[in-house]
Amino acid sequence: MTDDLLTRIRIRRDGLPPAERTIADLVLRDPGAAAECTITALAKAADTSETTVHRFCRSLDLRGYAQLRLGLAAEAERLRADSRADLAIGGEIGPDDTLEQLVGKVGYADARAAEETAGQLDLTALAALADAVGSARRTELFGLGSSALAAQDAAQKLLRLGYWATVGTDVHAALTSAALLRPGDLALTVTHSGRAREVVDFLRQARESGAVTAAVTSNPASPAAGLADIVLVTAARETTFRSGGTASRIAQLTVVDCLYLALAQRSYQQTVEDLERAHEAVRSRSLRPR
Repeated sequence: MTDDLLTRIRIRRDGLPPAERTIADLVLRDPGAAAECTITALAKAADTSETTVHRFCRSLDLRGYAQLRLGLAAEAERLRADSRADLAIGGEIGPDDTLEQLVGKVGYADARAAEETAGQLDLTALAALADAVGSARRTELFGLGSSALAAQDAAQKLLRLGYWATVGTDVHAALTSAALLRPGDLALTVTHSGRAREVVDFLRQARESGAVTAAVTSNPASPAAGLADIVLVTAARETTFRSGGTASRIAQLTVVDCLYLALAQRSYQQTVEDLERAHEAVRSRSLRPR
């Protein structure tokens, strides 16, 4: 899988120096217009230097400004060809949007979050996380706010596959659990920004206990990512209302589903049999149609 250029810029933006972040914002706002700029014009528009633009290109693993322009032109053309592009690429909700427009933007943002997350997902890191879950005596998960929902979903899925997994949403309980981890155990946190003090403290405590640490985050340059042995990056744009109902949660759940299915596939037949037994155990609780 390969990421598209705009996704790469969004993911790496927060880890860039301030001047390069300004260029990133300018490019993301209108990739088509940026593609038509000379390096001098882009530097002037961003109130910076041509040298900084060259550094920005290197930060994106590009060979130079010519490759950046070509990539932005291709992205702009893709966006123009996207029949959903009128739903606002940034997913912003305006005060005058109709209910139809609002629903359309939510659907577009959620679908793009899943597509872009899967498209740029580090498969080596995903395999390493599956290995860590498979070899761990126990997996301790932690998340705050809307990220706690994805952490809880991950714990439930791991339990269905027969792995000992617990999840904490209270920082005191999470720190206590992290302190009791052993070498070979796994501490996995789900965090959109990667900057929450509670999440960082949880990972630091888990490392001190000798556990393998992992983070699912949109910010690979965050403090949480810096403390994680394994990092899986999500791709989701922030919208006007930064609540638990935005696309970041969908991106996180996409990673959780990929991990779940990667583990399930490793013991395919056993997983099928276990899921069938679990289904049978609750079948009697379903109301029969009249």
